[in-house]
Amino acid sequence: MLFGINTFLFSSPFTNESTQWFPMFKEWGFDGIEIGVENVTDFDAAFVRAELDRHGLRADVVCAAMGAGRDPRGTPDEQAAGMAYLNSVLDIMPTLGATILAGPLYSAVGRAEQTSPDEYQRQWNLVVGHLRTLASRAESMGLRLAVEPLNRFETDFINTGEQGLRLVEAVGSPALGLHLDTFHMNIEEKKLPNVIRQAGDKLWHLHTCGNDRGTPGNDHSDWPGIAAALHEIGYSGYATIESFTVEVKAIAKAAAIWRQIEPTREEIAVKGVQFLRGLLA
Repeated sequence: MLFGINTFLFSSPFTNESTQWFPMFKEWGFDGIEIGVENVTDFDAAFVRAELDRHGLRADVVCAAMGAGRDPRGTPDEQAAGMAYLNSVLDIMPTLGATILAGPLYSAVGRAEQTSPDEYQRQWNLVVGHLRTLASRAESMGLRLAVEPLNRFETDFINTGEQGLRLVEAVGSPALGLHLDTFHMNIEEKKLPNVIRQAGDKLWHLHTCGNDRGTPGNDHSDWPGIAAALHEIGYSGYATIESFTVEVKAIAKAAAIWRQIEPTREEIAVKGVQFLRGLLA
């Protein structure tokens, strides 16, 4: 198993200057970073790759930022913008050395509303079609996609692992798998280990944090159960810390972080990776 850190804990947007954190990430014990790509023009992918290599880090996974206006189930313009953005991320992944594009690839984050069964099915058909197109391109490039269920306050579309797996099955591409996040799972799932077991070899990426978005292990999540389930399915991907603090204001607002959950973001990273390595390595 590998251990990563999502860059949103320290910077938004991620830019060339964000690479200043790379020496610390390596020193703290991370194998790789997960870049939150808000726009591909925010940084020079070749420069970032050189800095990754220089510090002995990897960026195997990049995370999609599905903001307002990027919506594969929205208006025609929003669908086009969402697909253009996702394709632009695929374009830079080989330069970064990334192989998985993860996140809520099916919707703009924050879109949560009551819909009729017919309207949901209409949106489902749109998303399946777009993901088939995107997955076909990813497969031709030797890349993979991983869809992430989000909690009910951030989307009305895919909230649970079971729904995510249904979407993966409906798309039917070998380039599409599942991305689970312990924060969202703590809200939506009955038993976190059971969801991991159900995902099996379709689980391609894992976000970790405390149930309150703080440090993994400094919370009430069933970490022993999570660890047992990951080992049972033979999971060998990343356990990546994705947490947010008030210092990165754009992300704090988007993720509803209104208070200092932990003393420092450095503590989240350092204590979090030490806990995860002890639990999962």
